[in-house]
Amino acid sequence: MALSRDKQIGVALVVLAGLGAAAYFQQKKDAEVGTSAKASADLPTISGPEDIDKFSVTNGEKGEFVLAKEGEKWMITKPVHALANQTNVKQMIDNLKELKATEVVASAATDDIKKSYDLDPAHAVHIVAWKGADQKVDDTFGKLGSRGEMVMVGDKPSVYAAKGFSVSLYNREQKGWRDAEIFKFDDGNATSVTIENANGSFSFTKGDKWAGTFKGQPIDRYDDTKVPLMVTAHKALQADDFGDGKAPADTGLDHPAGTITITLKDNAGKYVLHVGKSASATSFYAQKEGDPTIYTVSKAVAEWATADVSKFQKVADAGAATASAKAPPRMPPGMGMPGGMPPGHPPVGH
Repeated sequence: MALSRDKQIGVALVVLAGLGAAAYFQQKKDAEVGTSAKASADLPTISGPEDIDKFSVTNGEKGEFVLAKEGEKWMITKPVHALANQTNVKQMIDNLKELKATEVVASAATDDIKKSYDLDPAHAVHIVAWKGADQKVDDTFGKLGSRGEMVMVGDKPSVYAAKGFSVSLYNREQKGWRDAEIFKFDDGNATSVTIENANGSFSFTKGDKWAGTFKGQPIDRYDDTKVPLMVTAHKALQADDFGDGKAPADTGLDHPAGTITITLKDNAGKYVLHVGKSASATSFYAQKEGDPTIYTVSKAVAEWATADVSKFQKVADAGAATASAKAPPRMPPGMGMPGGMPPGHPPVGH
């Protein structure tokens, strides 16, 4: 049955409306793709660590940290000059090369817009990286939202949304950028340990088991399980923090409270740690022999160097005393016997 002319017109209008909607959504999709491509092009990219030999990270109130390649090692050069944590630097550079901008959030950011996205100096993380004199990266990162991490590039006015940013790799305290390793050795190779402190001198040597002396004499109630725990506590020793600028008298390292020396077999190494005053309720100042760096180490580590002899003793056996305390008192002869004292027994107390 043929459609009436009015119905034919109606169907045509529906089809045209559908085609118009499809065209609209396709144009919108194309525009979004175009925006994403432009945003990606505006975010500087690097191919790997070889593209960077210096970078600066400024993070709000934490201030600026500058790290630079010196030979084969990354060094922190501001605010101090010290060996950097090589792993942490590599992780940050690897993250930089993964960053992708996905869209333009604001084409011209005002101060209010920057503040709302934490892109103001008080809150933003600003990263600048160079290869020689050539600036490779100049990114300012702000708030993380559902669209991604807010970012501005150099002096461009736009705010972009970026994917792949891992803020924990950039907003470290100074100690997070520095190499915190104090000791690293195989505890199975330790053959002797000595401790010198105000309590006296300890010496421990490894045979089938660890033997120990205090002031040249075998330790009473010696617990041979303690020395392996002590060696393990030092085998991969990391600093809790640093005491840069502290005077020796302030740290107590001019007259250490204790010194522990761990020697490895076959002259493979000797590890000496001096422990000074407490730096906080949970840490102490420390230095390793031959290194001027002032570290802080945990109280649990420091207490090995400042130990008294009880640290290496088994707990006194209180079993006999306890049994004696629970035993009934001894009665004089005859007490409690039927009829009292046996005939001819002298009175109690005579």
